[in-house]
Amino acid sequence: MTSPLSRRTRGVSSVDLATDGPHPGEVKQAWVYRQIRDGILGGALPAGARLPSTRSLAERWQLARMTVEAAYDQLRGEGYLVSAVGSGTYVSATLPDRFVTAAAACPPARGGTAAPAPASAAEAPRAAPFGARLADAALFPLDEWRRLLAGCARRITPAQLSADEPLGAWPLREQIAHYLGTARGIACDAGQVIVLSGIRHALDLSARLLLSAGDQVLIEDPAYMNAEPIFRQYAARVVPLPVDQDGFAPAAARRYRRARLAYVTPAHQSPLGMAMPAARRMALLDWAGQNDCWILEDDYDSEFNYERLPLPALKSLDEGDRVIHCGSFNKTLFAALRIGYAVLPRRLVPAFSELRRITGRSNSVIEQLALAEFLRSGAFARHLRRARAAYQQRRDRVLQCLREAVGEAALRVSGEQAGFHFVWWLPPGLDEAAVLAAARAHGLRLESLSALCHRVSLPPGVLVGFSAWQDEEVVRLGEMLRGLLRRR
Repeated sequence: MTSPLSRRTRGVSSVDLATDGPHPGEVKQAWVYRQIRDGILGGALPAGARLPSTRSLAERWQLARMTVEAAYDQLRGEGYLVSAVGSGTYVSATLPDRFVTAAAACPPARGGTAAPAPASAAEAPRAAPFGARLADAALFPLDEWRRLLAGCARRITPAQLSADEPLGAWPLREQIAHYLGTARGIACDAGQVIVLSGIRHALDLSARLLLSAGDQVLIEDPAYMNAEPIFRQYAARVVPLPVDQDGFAPAAARRYRRARLAYVTPAHQSPLGMAMPAARRMALLDWAGQNDCWILEDDYDSEFNYERLPLPALKSLDEGDRVIHCGSFNKTLFAALRIGYAVLPRRLVPAFSELRRITGRSNSVIEQLALAEFLRSGAFARHLRRARAAYQQRRDRVLQCLREAVGEAALRVSGEQAGFHFVWWLPPGLDEAAVLAAARAHGLRLESLSALCHRVSLPPGVLVGFSAWQDEEVVRLGEMLRGLLRRR
């Protein structure tokens, strides 16, 4: 295999990457993705470096062009790459991993010694506990998934293997439309559904299609960490609007007459956790209609409500057909699945289809068909019920740990009614930096609230994930908290 990506200066062509072989069982698309992503994070591919065309790289690495296109598409969707029509594909100036506050080990410098790959998935290191937005893959019914994958592989037809459908496999799109109609009140059909690699992919495609130079994008403040860098690639101005007790405020948005797109998390504001009430949702839709503005609805964790049923999705109220509704199975099932979706306004379907065709096709057809059967058979609903009960118990355990450490009267949290995390508002005498440092010292992961704020200033707080931990880690959390409080 030839060495990929010859060394050039920034913006001219590309940069050398020393390649290793695929890991045991690693598919070619995942190998291409890993080579380029590791090159970006390790510094071999700096910001602004131009990558070769998919055709050129496929020839040099002796792969099918479709394989390289799929890897490029995933890297674009996750914020590592950006493409300019007629110019090429470049390393993004702002990488998603720079916004992650976990104490993850840095990748080795080029020429350094990397840690050996685990011999099996069972030996792979666990994510640090208490991180936000993390589903616990141990809850996923893996044996049932293996059976579905094997069955789909046996039954798949040559026509399905050669299908050229940029919006995704039709059976999966049908099942997603049915699920959203039942669970989120969205009256849509399969023709409006597009299969993507996740929510970031939906944000990237939407921004690329809908934004022009000079447009304004309105986002919540504080906000999901990866939204702003994605939008900034395509818009001249990203405007953070402070949320209030009901979330995104349309009254504040009225000052921005050049707003073309608004990004919101109405079901469970990310990261503070409030739900947008019905009256506010109607006001938001009215504002969008009056200002000819599109709305991106990130419905990232609505499946996990612990106290009450969630309100129907914003898209369910969308009579003007201005809402792009985004969701992800990476949050409900397991992170490595890399299958998400969006429900599109009908007038945008042809444009999204063409953009998807140009930027790369959808995910593995066998995994899409297996997921369609997972939804159709009721396995998805059963998994959600089991996972919801497990996460609620874990949330209660972590809250009790905090309550015992700081006292009932001093404990203030928000957003605990849903999702995978809540905000812990720190008591007097504790500052965010000290808490985060202590967590790292104990091998735990708490996340900074201030890092998610753009202009707004909030009291000190941290994000506490509760979906993926083990008993001894809750014990360490309690020890850490008691130690911090003794030193106040």
